[in-house]
Formats: sequence, C-alpha cells, structure tokens
Amino acid sequence: MSLLAQLNDALSDVIGGAQKSVVQIRDGRAGQGAGTIWHADGLIVTNAHVAHRSPLEVVLPDGRTISASVIARDDERDLAALAVEANGLPTIQPGDSRRLHAGQWVMAVGHPWGILNAVTGGIVIGVGKQMPDLRVFTQDWVVADLHLRPGNSGGPMIDTGGRLIGVNTLMTGPSVGAAVAVDVVKDFLKRAFNGASVRIETQNRPQWV
Repeated sequence: MSLLAQLNDALSDVIGGAQKSVVQIRDGRAGQGAGTIWHADGLIVTNAHVAHRSPLEVVLPDGRTISASVIARDDERDLAALAVEANGLPTIQPGDSRRLHAGQWVMAVGHPWGILNAVTGGIVIGVGKQMPDLRVFTQDWVVADLHLRPGNSGGPMIDTGGRLIGVNTLMTGPSVGAAVAVDVVKDFLKRAFNGASVRIETQNRPQWV
C-alpha cells in the first residue's frame, strides 16, 4: 500500500470517529446547524447563534431526534451548551488549542447546506486573539484555510488525531474559516457550571465538567 493510501485510510478513520459525536441542531424553522457531544450524558456544545431560537431539537448520530434545551450561553463568545435526555452518547476528545501553530492540518465537520457530516480540510493560518477581521473579539480563535458554509456552525474543528480544537463559527473570506478555540470552550463550560458570569437557564443537571 502506498504512503498516500495509508494517509487517506488514517484520515478516514479519524474523521469517522469525529463524525460519531456530531449532531444536527434544528430550531423548527429554516435555521439549522451542528453541535458536538461533549459529555455522554447529553451535554452538547454549539454556537450561541445556532441555538438562539426555540424550540430546539437535535438529531443524534444514531438518527434519533429529541428535544434540547439551552442550559448556558455566552453571546459574546458565541457559545452555547445544550442538554438532551440521553446517555451513553459518543463523545469527542478535547484537544489543546494552545499547542496549535500555523501550517498544521485541521478538518471541520458539519452540515453545510444540509449535507450531513460533510468534511472540509486545510491548514492553520493562525491561532490567538490578533486575527485579521476578528479584532473586535477578545477571545482566542483558530483560523484555517478551509471552507465553512451555513450549516457548519457549531460543529467541530479537529486535528489529525481527531481531537476537538475549535467550534466552527464563521467565514472571514471565500476560503478562510474561524473556530472558537477549544480552550475558550473549556473556560465557558467551567464558568457556566460554577455559576460565574455565564447565564444558566436550567439547573440540576449532571456534573458534566
């Protein structure tokens, strides 16, 4: 087997693993996006702009469609945490966005234009706060040379090990996509479930973080 074929097989396995943790989020109208299962007992991470309308429903990787509730949101960082009544869900391993650097290969999973679990890939352009066109935001971003489209929002950006390194959020050009860095997501969840500064909409949930 050629080296290229081995690489293709390895990436396919990585992508297949990540796709098992990706959900589709619908708001009952025209809007829909993606989310990533963070905890097996029903905690899902997505963008705040994906979950800004209700009622919400989530299509799980196994095809089940169930209701979801927003339990925390941070509009400034465009992050939201959803809860669904399910357990034993396949999760994704969080990575470390602080270890990323320009030139590394990353992939984004989502549902662009309604195409389920579509994948796009490219290389990291930069990581951090001082990103072109994103200077109005104060958080860390992962900016990559890949195509994000409507329906990618809220889905995972992963590294070649299949680890979550960002939440796909926006396009800053025809072939430039930006994701909220996973370390920002970790901070958002810690603040949410410690009752600090992030609005909690539902209490008495499992100890997810």
